[in-house]
Amino acid sequence: MAIALTPKRDDPLFFCRQSSPFHVNRSKMGVSCLLNPKLLLSFSALIICCPSDGVGSNLGPPRPKAWPQQFHSILVMNNSKNGFDTESEYQLQLIDLWYDWPNGRNFNIIQDQLGRLLYDLEWDNGTSFYYTLIDSSSSSPSCRTIHFDVGILRPDWLLDGANYLGQHRIGSFLCNVWDKADFITYYEDVLSQRPVHWFFHSGRAAHVMTFEVGAVLEDAHWQAPVYCFQNTSTTRYPHLKDHPYLSLWKFGSTAAAAA
Repeated sequence: MAIALTPKRDDPLFFCRQSSPFHVNRSKMGVSCLLNPKLLLSFSALIICCPSDGVGSNLGPPRPKAWPQQFHSILVMNNSKNGFDTESEYQLQLIDLWYDWPNGRNFNIIQDQLGRLLYDLEWDNGTSFYYTLIDSSSSSPSCRTIHFDVGILRPDWLLDGANYLGQHRIGSFLCNVWDKADFITYYEDVLSQRPVHWFFHSGRAAHVMTFEVGAVLEDAHWQAPVYCFQNTSTTRYPHLKDHPYLSLWKFGSTAAAAA
């Protein structure tokens, strides 16, 4: 009959026998105390998958996430330079933004505060239509065609040339912050990597209220009204042809171009 002996504290393997991560190993070389192989493998995986801050710090500053190929967003725009300027026209705006890179189009439906509803339909060939429809506040519709020597913003427009500024809290969101071309400061939520806010250095500030990745507007809504093609006059900006960030300038000057 086997008799179980209680290990004594002066036994060199006492700690090994009392500790579950370890086990007693007996071989021709003698008796040794080893860490459980399965537990050692788990520790190795943890070190590889989850490096410490010291290891991660060698990767450099974070990079902004590229825009999705298609998305829908609601933006609240403040167009005044110093919070509120009572003399500014169309100071606050609500923008219904539809971005559709695969089809080369971008749509801003702009609601001025207690004012007009303006449709800004942009195509990747550089043509933009700014038009209104007949409604209770307007007796006749209007349309203005503008041509830029650049298309819509690329999804990766912020990845090249952006300067990382660190982290800043916007409301309840801790954001990574970048600026680009001394023109725009861009705030991205650290956790979700969704855009939260961007500020054009001209004074326009956008607050992102919703951001629906993959949302697509039906094709029927992308057709400019017929009277946009009856007016053959097109406004062009030839002096901006060589602007290094023309598509970005266009993105930040939507309301001004349509005025």
